[in-house]
Amino acid sequence: MKVLVCDPIHDEGLNILRKGGLEVDYVPQITREELLQVVDRYDAIIVRSRTKVDVEVLRRAVRLKVIGRAGVGVDNIDVEEAKKRGIKVLRTPEGPSVSVAELTVALMLCLARMVPYADRAMKDGKWVKRELMGVELRGKRLGIIGFGRIGYEVAKRAKAFEMEVLVYDVILDKLMDRVREVGARGLSFEELLLESDFVSIHVPLTPQTRHMIGEEELKAMKPTAYLINTSRGGVVDEEALLRALKEGWIAGAALDVYEVEPPTNMELIRLPNVVCTPHIGAQTVEAQRRNSVLIANKLLNALKHLS
Repeated sequence: MKVLVCDPIHDEGLNILRKGGLEVDYVPQITREELLQVVDRYDAIIVRSRTKVDVEVLRRAVRLKVIGRAGVGVDNIDVEEAKKRGIKVLRTPEGPSVSVAELTVALMLCLARMVPYADRAMKDGKWVKRELMGVELRGKRLGIIGFGRIGYEVAKRAKAFEMEVLVYDVILDKLMDRVREVGARGLSFEELLLESDFVSIHVPLTPQTRHMIGEEELKAMKPTAYLINTSRGGVVDEEALLRALKEGWIAGAALDVYEVEPPTNMELIRLPNVVCTPHIGAQTVEAQRRNSVLIANKLLNALKHLS
């Protein structure tokens, strides 16, 4: 069987696939046009977030049996169309959890202590100590929207900073053992927005979650509160966020993800109360190795059962 790897993955996963008897073509910078021309030759493909596997790709993928997503979100894959065609979609939600959680905490600290601004000023030869009056994380309320693997890891780290953790999830009643384990409080969505000093988003992008943070939600937050998004850009209405930051509805935001990537809304990016990173939540050596190994083993297992 032949596998096409469309995006960069760690060598360890490639070796597992080859040792498992698969013919692997590693083309980590394949263009959409090239993918459309060759996808009909493969039994499986592996992607990350860059490669889009939409209806057009799937129509041409006449041999395709498995799509492996080395990572969490599958918003770049038409999962429903894949199901209709009997194509199995795999992912590795357990792979990047710690890396994304650590970035979330890093962004929270950057907001609290204005680290990016301090760094830029120092490199410009400016001593701006008086402008850099920050806040401590200790005693602040962190509201976590979505309490899956990543939200759980964020909560554990927040408790180490002696923060009070508030949690909302659509299946909160099924997660109460985990909530109690980290000493958090489960709240409604509206209560969490009202009470939190920091709000961190950890939900997948679905029709239900698209723009779940919009004008109404941003106005409900404290004017001293900060928003952190390391999930998916479409979960936040960027136009509403731009107004919120310019007009002082909230104090600031940290973004690792955007509605369009790379982002085109540079006005939002350049605001002084915004900290930005280029979708690097899973960009650690450890997370990429885990994702690669996990997806390789899952794909081998799936193909074995399908053959």
